[in-house]
Amino acid sequence: MTIWIIAVLLLASLVGLGLRQGAIRVGFSLIGILLGGLLAGPIGHLLKPVFSAIGVKNPVMLWLVPPVVVFVIVLTLAKVAGLFVHKKVEVFYKYKAGDLRLALWERLNQRLGLCLGSLNAIAYTVLVAQAIYMISYWTVQASTANDPRSVRIMNRLGKDLQSTGMSKVAHSVDHTSTEYYDAADIAGLLYQTPLLEARLSRYPAILGLAERQEFQDLANDTEFAQMRERGASIAEIVNYPKVQAILNNPELLKTIENSIEPNLKDMRAFLETGESQTFSEKILGRWVFDVNGAIGLLRREKPNTSSREMALWKNWLVTTAAKAAMVATPEHQIFLKNIPIVKTGSGAPTPKVGSIQGEWQGEDGKYNLTVSIDGNSEKFNAEIHGSRLAVTGGDFMGLAFNREE
Repeated sequence: MTIWIIAVLLLASLVGLGLRQGAIRVGFSLIGILLGGLLAGPIGHLLKPVFSAIGVKNPVMLWLVPPVVVFVIVLTLAKVAGLFVHKKVEVFYKYKAGDLRLALWERLNQRLGLCLGSLNAIAYTVLVAQAIYMISYWTVQASTANDPRSVRIMNRLGKDLQSTGMSKVAHSVDHTSTEYYDAADIAGLLYQTPLLEARLSRYPAILGLAERQEFQDLANDTEFAQMRERGASIAEIVNYPKVQAILNNPELLKTIENSIEPNLKDMRAFLETGESQTFSEKILGRWVFDVNGAIGLLRREKPNTSSREMALWKNWLVTTAAKAAMVATPEHQIFLKNIPIVKTGSGAPTPKVGSIQGEWQGEDGKYNLTVSIDGNSEKFNAEIHGSRLAVTGGDFMGLAFNREE
């Protein structure tokens, strides 16, 4: 119903305006509406760096403002041109054509302006429907009972658009990239199913991003976790200070875009099935430390170790390596966090854990790891058998991991 109310109001106002302004001005406005609608997206996209340079940092505003500005500029230029031509024609008929021709022209101008005004109303209705469709596609999927009034109104408009069939019209003129709607689908899926966030954190394309301090801080923020648990509105989440710190960091946003945009369809499939068709290398992902596996490697490396000494090793590993983990990213980065760093020839276990990083090379379950330990470059071998990974090499105790599920 609200869509038809908007359409009727636009029709009534623009038909009246067309009758008053005449065919020339309204005709130029129609051209401006059509050209502005066609050029707003492509030119607006090109102008994003300009708006970013003058201080617009919020990604939503960077997406919304440039096309609107382009549309307004094109429409304004068309209206100015229409006014100029209208004045020229008006002067001709008023001072050079005679009273009869002036009267005939004024009647034709008004009635044709009325007809063109109805076309302007139709064009504006389609543009309004397109804008509602694009915005509500996000807001409806992330809706909660705590949404602010503005979001609830947009959701209502979006649902009315769907129920009246106007969504088909909006979709037919919409040239927004499929990535935009793929991202909305993923956001809605995550927002309505918070448990999927754990699976998302294991998606290979964002493993490197997840290790950045901004995301680590957000992941460890108990207040933010409580907001998600109680179903906070999307506006409340977006305005959260640590989220704002990410949204106002253009460099980080560009990194996020480059990591996610090419893989949106695969990311959605991964969230739904847990399988990625794009990232098939076995080492990619998160791995949790396996104490029993590490003890098994130690027995193999030092078969003569006494049961008492082996028990000491195991007790120490259980105590100090509870949070040990490994992350391998598609960029060939390797992160070893809170792992036991012990040389097997050093006698009894020394309570030393640390986090190191480096690079991995290889394929099909067999890899070479190069990391820096205490300023020295160390090389290790890594092999994967099923869901288990073993890291061995040098004088260091072997490490064992299980794939995080």
